[in-house]
Amino acid sequence: MKLVDLKFQPGIDKQDTAYSAGDQRRYTDSDFVRFHYGKPERWGGWAYLPNPNKTVVGVVRDTHSWIGLDGTRYLALGTDRKLYLFSEGALYDITPIRETASLTNPFTTNGTTTVTVTDSAHGAEVGDFVTFDSFSTIDGLDMNNEFEIITVPTPNTYTVTHTDTASGSTAGGGGTGNANYQISVGQSTSTYGYGWGTSTWSAEAWDEPRSSSSVVVAARNWSLDNFGEDLIATVLNGKTFIKDISGAIDARATALSNAPTASRFSLVSTDTRHLLIFGTETTIGTPATQDDLLFRFSDREDATDYTPVATNEAGSLRISDGSRIIGAVKSSGQILVWTDTSLHGIQFVGSPFTFGLRQLGANCGLIAQHAAIEVNGRAYWMSDDAFYMYDGVVKKMPCSVQDYVFDDISYTNKNDIAVGLNTAFNEIIWYYPSASATQIDRGVAYNYLENTWYTVSLGRTTWLGAYVYELPIATEYNASTTANVSTILGLTAGASFIYEQETGNNQADGTAISAFLQTGSVEIADGDELMSVSKLVPDFDNLANNMTATLTLEQYPQSADTVTTSGTISSTTEKIDVRGRGRAVKIKYETNTVGDTPWRLGSTKIQLRPDGRR
Repeated sequence: MKLVDLKFQPGIDKQDTAYSAGDQRRYTDSDFVRFHYGKPERWGGWAYLPNPNKTVVGVVRDTHSWIGLDGTRYLALGTDRKLYLFSEGALYDITPIRETASLTNPFTTNGTTTVTVTDSAHGAEVGDFVTFDSFSTIDGLDMNNEFEIITVPTPNTYTVTHTDTASGSTAGGGGTGNANYQISVGQSTSTYGYGWGTSTWSAEAWDEPRSSSSVVVAARNWSLDNFGEDLIATVLNGKTFIKDISGAIDARATALSNAPTASRFSLVSTDTRHLLIFGTETTIGTPATQDDLLFRFSDREDATDYTPVATNEAGSLRISDGSRIIGAVKSSGQILVWTDTSLHGIQFVGSPFTFGLRQLGANCGLIAQHAAIEVNGRAYWMSDDAFYMYDGVVKKMPCSVQDYVFDDISYTNKNDIAVGLNTAFNEIIWYYPSASATQIDRGVAYNYLENTWYTVSLGRTTWLGAYVYELPIATEYNASTTANVSTILGLTAGASFIYEQETGNNQADGTAISAFLQTGSVEIADGDELMSVSKLVPDFDNLANNMTATLTLEQYPQSADTVTTSGTISSTTEKIDVRGRGRAVKIKYETNTVGDTPWRLGSTKIQLRPDGRR
């Protein structure tokens, strides 16, 4: 009877068959298991960020943290519906105001909770937010609150829902006050456009919408950065806003003076103190002139000056390769910027040109705005069909889970893909929506020091590394949850949870983390003889609760004639007695108990003996 150490390699291999992976001593599948120092280890838990409001309205699409001049920590969150600032345990709604209108007797009640508001050419859309102030009570309803707009019957009217029922019916009341309209909300998911112009001329019947389309209308996105201690926030295909931290902490962000009014995203050149705005207008202030390949940069130290003159460093450049700029990251000595087809480097060169632009790679475009990251001087990103890195040369990265990932992406919602860094475990994690999902529900992780890949069934719309905060900050969207913001009346469902990751042992709601690890099919005795397996010797650290180990014995790769045997492992288990015979064996480890700790697997040893050829 021989005790054999199977000696599995780190990482998950989904490219090969189970037998091929087994021949190489590879694992073939896992969930909530990472590889750290070459060994499998269960993920840590997560908890709600400790603040009074653990949810925010909408899908969080970008997060950014920084420290103010006085040492105060700040966390900004941009959703499809709001812009938030979190600081020192408090959450503030800093969504910019689009317009303020002075109204007289705008409210009409009908003895229900529904109130009709009359405002000529209000420009509001369903789902937008409006805050009323200085109005008098009408039919027992205090209208001086924030409301979500429920319907828009006409360009001059809309309806909101109060928490109370009106005591009567009044057509036109409330006296004189103000209606403060926040910037219009965006889409929570990407959709196809079916309007006029989405296909060739005369493709379908006149005056009828298209029955199919390839034009994707992207979900709302944000880019967040800090200029000094102030927050810079650019909404996708919209304006750039600034939040002055030196003012009132609860004051809303405002439009950045003299900046373009239609841009894809922005980024601050930290070393040179320029604000770069990408995919922006050829004529500032005219959204119709937005050019998806043009970027502008402000004067040094002045984020409000974009007019190039002999005495400043403002200017613009246009990228020639691709159809639109997708994203950018700061790197060593340059800013890396991607189009949908290529990679370019932006370097400061001084007067009179300020910045120089050169192409670094072709056929290596970026799949989504937040799908690239820089780590230790190297850039890593996800393209439409592969993973790449740049360390002076563009390289396609070998990936042992590549087909699994790219065969199961919702390309309609690919713009939502987000990457994050988990420095404690040397992980870069891309979170993406699977083919059947409308929101992010899966992740693929790369250990950049150990060159290993693994996957996880975890939906995180953003992931912010432990830079300012001690732990990574992540967000998760739930379409059926209503944010716990009681100050907004008529609020519909759709909220994001804010988590601290890698803390505790369970999910934030106290439920268990279901983790497993599956090996490939390992031939015993080179598959020449049938072998009898009688014992599994476990090797674990930090195992708090029971683990199930399941051994499956197989005759041939495609054989249905299998034998499965299982046993329970505890922290004190010396061996598991099993019984089975076959030419190959694969092993699955599973835990799913509240309080499970981040266990760590060592070697995998089984006892076996020859058992004949038949």
